[in-house]
Amino acid sequence: MTTDDAVNTLLDARRLQGLLTDRSDRVIARYSSLDAEGSSYITHLADISGESPRRITRGHQSIGPAALSDSGTILFAAKRTGTDGKDSESPSLWALPRTGEARKLADHEGGFSRIELEAETLVVQVPVHTWAENEDEHQTLSRERREAKVSGILHSGFPIRRWDHDLGPGRETLAVADLRTIPDDFDEELVPNSSSSGEGSPTAEPAALNFRHLWLPPGRLVDWAVDEAAHFVLVQVEKPIPGQLEASEIWQIDLHGHIAARRLIDAAADHAYGIDAISPDGTRALLTREQFWTSTQNLSATLEVLDLESGSLSPVWPDADHWFDPIWADDSTIVAAADDHGRGSVFIGDVNDDQPRRLVGGAGQKYAFSGLQLQGLSVVATASAIDVAPLPIAIDLVSGQISELANPATVIDEYGPLAEVAAEGDDGTAVRAWLALPDGEGPFPLVVFAHGGPWGSWNSWTYRWNPGPFTAAGYAVLLPDPAISTGYGQSMIDRGQQELGGAPFTDILALADAAVARPDIDAEATALAGGSYGGYMANWVAGHTSERFNCIVTHASLWNTTSMGRTTDNASWDVAMRKQSGTYSPHLFADRIEVPMLVIHGDKDYRVPIGQGQELWYDLLSRSKTPLDENGLTQHRFLYFPDEGHWVAGRGNAEVWYRTVLAFLDKHVLGIDAERARTLG
Repeated sequence: MTTDDAVNTLLDARRLQGLLTDRSDRVIARYSSLDAEGSSYITHLADISGESPRRITRGHQSIGPAALSDSGTILFAAKRTGTDGKDSESPSLWALPRTGEARKLADHEGGFSRIELEAETLVVQVPVHTWAENEDEHQTLSRERREAKVSGILHSGFPIRRWDHDLGPGRETLAVADLRTIPDDFDEELVPNSSSSGEGSPTAEPAALNFRHLWLPPGRLVDWAVDEAAHFVLVQVEKPIPGQLEASEIWQIDLHGHIAARRLIDAAADHAYGIDAISPDGTRALLTREQFWTSTQNLSATLEVLDLESGSLSPVWPDADHWFDPIWADDSTIVAAADDHGRGSVFIGDVNDDQPRRLVGGAGQKYAFSGLQLQGLSVVATASAIDVAPLPIAIDLVSGQISELANPATVIDEYGPLAEVAAEGDDGTAVRAWLALPDGEGPFPLVVFAHGGPWGSWNSWTYRWNPGPFTAAGYAVLLPDPAISTGYGQSMIDRGQQELGGAPFTDILALADAAVARPDIDAEATALAGGSYGGYMANWVAGHTSERFNCIVTHASLWNTTSMGRTTDNASWDVAMRKQSGTYSPHLFADRIEVPMLVIHGDKDYRVPIGQGQELWYDLLSRSKTPLDENGLTQHRFLYFPDEGHWVAGRGNAEVWYRTVLAFLDKHVLGIDAERARTLG
């Protein structure tokens, strides 16, 4: 396969995004595909309960959040074309039965952020005008703002933006509606005849639901969960307290207003609890306790169970050394996914066990698992690997047997063999990496990918840093898991948390040395690339290895960790890095940089703001060992995306990203003067 074919195959592929199940026999997949113009991705729903996937939604706008009722009706948010031929301003809420046409249930100015359905009670997360006390007031006030063409937002808290979008001007809240209040003739209108296509074409009946807003405690709504009987909701809200701008509380709120709201978890400056799942009987909740990263403590995550009556907390699986993503299988059994030594595993055990047993995964297989959902005596999940695009599966809870479900996504052929590389860190710790190889004997040029996070692992498929186009171009790709990587126990986190440029850096170099010692790798033709924290590492490597690598690619990268902490949307970064920044900020070593660097940054990146890329670019052209030459030219390059965030999501921009990175590598690693993409102008 040629490089062009590999890039196009990757970017044109249909992508699995998640699964819904009604706990009985139906599984619905969310997947994305290119629109008719081939320029952007839109999301669809497909029924994958049978032998082959059946697409059940239509339209040229993406399906937003969705939920599946026990009766098989799908509720989803989407924009649809009105009778005037124009798309609606905001997504509406639609109901699509097993057979028949979709019918609009409700409109909400600003759309729907999340949908959950339990026991015929619908709970939605929606943005609401700060002055509004009900739906009518919200609609009126929002329309006034829109018609007045006001864009200003007055903030009173932190953050004011998140990832790639501004927060406000309204607040996120919860609203409740009872599906049993829908008129008796709704089913007849919803399902005109048994031979309907089920393609999801909208009908023109008026909205059928009215929402009641819930009272929420002060703060920014972060997460929530509804119990199966739809009696209450647990909510996590963030608010500032002394010493912590984003402290979390957890509240229990009665959905019907009969019982006063209760605060179950108080805000703390050094840790927070996140909501995982409520037990089927509604008496307990699984929570993850996150110990914040500071200059004196490392990030850690432990699983606990909260008794909702007494408010007491107890550790779950205290002898296990993983970060878990759990669900309840029954009132005493937990199933959880976790990273596991460059792969993934699914664990199962009683809530009172010291540690669970591995149901599936670990050594000997290569899948990572996510999005577990219970369905009878199985869990459905998404599985993927470095060289396997996400696919839907079911896992038998007794045997651990994996069954593949009908897949609406594109199956992408592997581009070459996948090997493992092992090395030893400076402290004697065993570290490992995946090595994706081109077909053939080599020796191959090598590009090292430093992963982001920094808490993460190269253990699953990615469309953004996929090794396929690089191996198709003849490069071997090393995917190291150094200190701070997940899936290797808390000790691996602890090794590098207080020295971002220390053990993670030397681990990567040790794995790179082990890779280039192989006869199929060309030790004289190497590069290093990374994004986010991987971009930090790329910048650090550039200032600490002289000409060890032929060139460096740095994407959405941290350069000045002090200014980063004061401008990012992540309030924890500044506190965590205050002590380290004097030692481990890459900008302190700009005058040591010799090799060519490709800087990539998006203007809508609010996690690592564009100022980091701008500072890096200024320093490269003024302070590095290889600034502007006598003709005012530079060996460095800056690929700038005015409309992209932390990730390059647009189809055209993603193609330019791959082609520009590959052309930069070809020039500086292979000595090929490759042309830049013509679409760059």
